[in-house]
Amino acid sequence: MELFSYSNLVHAIAGGSGSAVAMSALYPLDTVRTRLQLEEGRTSKNTFIQMAEIYKHEGIGGLYRGLLPVIESLYCSNFVYFYTFHGLRRVANEDKAAVKDLLLAMLAGSVNVMMTNPLWVVNTRLKMQGAKVTTASTSTSSTSSQASPSHRHYKGMLDGLLKVRREEGITDGLLKVRREEGITGLWSGAASSLVLTINPAIQFMVYEAMKRQAQRVSGGKQMSSLAVFGVGATAKALATILTYPIQLVQAKQRHGHNYEGLPQKAGLISIMFYIIRRHGFWGLFKGLEAKLLQTVLTAALMFVCYEKIAAVVFAVLVGRKKDMMVKH
Repeated sequence: MELFSYSNLVHAIAGGSGSAVAMSALYPLDTVRTRLQLEEGRTSKNTFIQMAEIYKHEGIGGLYRGLLPVIESLYCSNFVYFYTFHGLRRVANEDKAAVKDLLLAMLAGSVNVMMTNPLWVVNTRLKMQGAKVTTASTSTSSTSSQASPSHRHYKGMLDGLLKVRREEGITDGLLKVRREEGITGLWSGAASSLVLTINPAIQFMVYEAMKRQAQRVSGGKQMSSLAVFGVGATAKALATILTYPIQLVQAKQRHGHNYEGLPQKAGLISIMFYIIRRHGFWGLFKGLEAKLLQTVLTAALMFVCYEKIAAVVFAVLVGRKKDMMVKH
């Protein structure tokens, strides 16, 4: 059956490994992006200024908080995604067209969401555990304070600071969310995640289309690592800009929010309109700079690693097949 094959497995391993390598290299950028999305009291500054501020007040551990669970979840997530995408593509007779890539990528994304969403619910909380996170109430009360902004933000875990759950790891976190919030708590933000399947779908559609075009222009030659990096970065940048407001809301749904008058399990549209009323339309794009820097570089590096790993593994498999044929 085309859905189950060594080829699909190779793509899955390469995709999972590539994403893990890329995230490990650029994780501090993801930490800054998460803080900007979740902290109401933090004003948007240059990404590297934010990084330096976290390092100053929380040490190097603050920049790498939650790294291992994220890598584990990311590997699982991309393994499922790449396996499903390439499996569906083979079932569809590998008829490569942009619209078909878009639809198959969305379907693969939906399968991925339903299987791995609980991991990301816990991950968002693990990343913020022990962090000094300001809420909307902190921001309001601090405005009248005469203390410096830095002091106001890092004055400690006092009134107005979000008390972040203290899960120790993914398994413990999953059990704790299940116990305290019920089974539905593990799928917090799943609705927005399903909508966000359009993000990797756009990314894969653009990447595959640009890759095919580059190969046509070069007469079928494989793209260089630099070309793969550029194509991957372009594809991810476009997908991120188009879907960022939904990603922002999703982060708040998974972590929890302290919006007055808004239910904790408020839906995508409700939170989106609340943000617009409180911060204006551009409030939906808070943290976009950090997100673009992190996600574009990570995706580009991931595609480079993915292509290289897949090429090596396929070469090894082909070599083994030839050896077996010679022996027989």
